[in-house]
Order: sequence, then C-alpha cells, then structure tokens
Amino acid sequence: METEEIKLTTFSRGSGCGCKISPAILKNILKTNDDFPMPANLLVGNANNDDAAVMELENGQCLISTTDFFMPVVDNAYDFGRIASTNAISDVYAMGGKPVLAVAILGWPVDKLPAELAAQVIKGARFICRMAGIPLAGGHSVDSAEPFFGLAVNGLVNKKNLKRNNTAQPGDFLFITKPLGLGLITTAHKRGVVLEQDFNTALSYMCTVNKVGEVLATLSGVSALTDVTGFGLVGHLLEMCDSKRLSAQIDFNNIPLLPNLSFYLDKMIYPDMTMKNYAAYAVDCTTLNANQLFTLCDPQTSGGLMVAVSPDSVNEYLEVVRNFGLQGIADVCIGKFTPPADKVVVVS
Repeated sequence: METEEIKLTTFSRGSGCGCKISPAILKNILKTNDDFPMPANLLVGNANNDDAAVMELENGQCLISTTDFFMPVVDNAYDFGRIASTNAISDVYAMGGKPVLAVAILGWPVDKLPAELAAQVIKGARFICRMAGIPLAGGHSVDSAEPFFGLAVNGLVNKKNLKRNNTAQPGDFLFITKPLGLGLITTAHKRGVVLEQDFNTALSYMCTVNKVGEVLATLSGVSALTDVTGFGLVGHLLEMCDSKRLSAQIDFNNIPLLPNLSFYLDKMIYPDMTMKNYAAYAVDCTTLNANQLFTLCDPQTSGGLMVAVSPDSVNEYLEVVRNFGLQGIADVCIGKFTPPADKVVVVS
C-alpha cells in the first residue's frame, strides 16, 4: 500500500483532544486521600487543574513542564505531527512561558503502518518546534496498538509573569484567540465528508502556535490565561471560575466560530466527547440551545488561548493581539467575569 493512500484516522478509535478521558471519569482517577508533602518551590502541581506544572528556580525564574499526546486527528502524517506539536507547546504559552525544549512521545503499530509515515510525523513536529524556536531534542517510542504522538515540553517564565487559569477577578473581560469548531471539522474529516476549504481553514488554526501567550504574560492586567482543548470552552471556563469562586457571562453572538459549522451540525456530525463534556458541565451552566451546546462543548484540538483581562488593561491587550494579526477574533470580547451567581456559566 502506498503511504499517501493510508488514512491515519482509520487506525484509531478517537482523535485529537477528543481522545481525552471524560471529565467525570478523570475526576475519579485523580481523586486521592494521600497527603504527600510537596516541595515549597512547586508553585503549580497536580492539586490544580492548570495547563502545566511549574517549579520555582533561583533568581526569579520558573520551570514549566508539560506533556500532551493523542491519536491522529487528521489523515496526513506530516500534518498530524504539526498539530500534535502545536497543541503540546501551547500549554507552556498558556502559563505565560517561553518554550525551550521538547522531546517526542511516539506510539506506532509497526505491523500495520510503515515507518516512513512515522518519519513524516516527526518531520511535522520538527517544523513546529522550529516555529517555536526550540529543538526537538529526543524522545521515546513504543510499538502500540494504535498510533499516537505528542511532546513533553519544558519552558521558562519569570515568576512575576506566571499566569494561572484560576486567577481571574470579578469585572475582568474574556477573550479567545482562535475560533471554535475544530472538533466538528476534524470529526467530519474522519468521516470523509468535510469540505476542503473548511478543513484547510481548521488545519491552519490547529498549526498556529499560541506564541501570543508569552507576550500577554508581560501585561499585569492579564489576570488569567488558559488554552481551550478537549473539555471545550465551557469546561475550561469552569476551571477559570475556580470552583464557583466566580461566574462568567458569555455573549454567544460574539463567540468566534469556524465558517460553515451548520453544514455539519445539520448532518448531526459532532465528536462523541461533546456530549460527555455537556453531561459533566450542564449542572453548572444555563440551558444551552443546540447551536450553543455543539460549539461551546466542542472539544478543541490545538485551540486558542482564553484570556481574562482587567478593564483598565483592555487597550494594552488589544494592541498585543493586533500586533500578532489576531484582529477580528482575539479583539472581540466574548464575556465577563462576575461575582458568583446561581449558575457558574451564564450564556445569553
């Protein structure tokens, strides 16, 4: 079989960040009664639902450490490597950091897929690492039942610029740097019904590194930062609201969406993870209509950053995102954080 004829998504049950374990199951997995003391310089660890671990070093610097991997979200091996790498590196940017080093994580069914395809995955990863200005310095591979790929990434951040996902304040405005709908488009791709232009648009976003996060971290008025991945906008927004410490009001009409999503929703094409997300979050969210549910709970693969900005820093924020060419998406306010309300996420 010629390698260009092989469709990677047919070799995996899930795809992209939709491979994530559902929020309800993950909560049970991570629950523990252990009271093992953590080092005092571990600023962000597994007690938090943040994007990466952070350890304070000397002279005000902090080490950011993260890993992310998943099964193929697209059929092309080179593109798969690019997307998975962009997604993994994003967690460093979501903490406000600068990535410095990556190593690869590769699972490959060597009896089903040729090694040449795995080489294309690595080639795509190297390209994205160059875009982020870091080396792909090694890694680990296993012979697995299904293909998967990702990176473990280290980054650095000055402690005063470290951004958390749960430090937003009442009155902060909410912005997002990429449109939603990536899960819908990649599901349509896996089912062989995606329109070429829609797929190319989604691919372009999934391969765009969230480098703007490193610059946004220097703004004191950016109160909180996270990226939107497998738990959808609602799931990651609930994390920003920090166990009901805050609520968030969302203006759905301002949410940036990929074009032509109704074409797929009319055909009932959406990721399985969408309904798992909704089942986990419905109790904390106002009633969603169909369009809101299938976009706000859509699992994003290599999605954008979600940014909480204090009212007096909005102009600074807008200047940064426009310098990155993100006007029309990242410069549109999609909501606001408020004191706690009956529902944590209020969608209108």
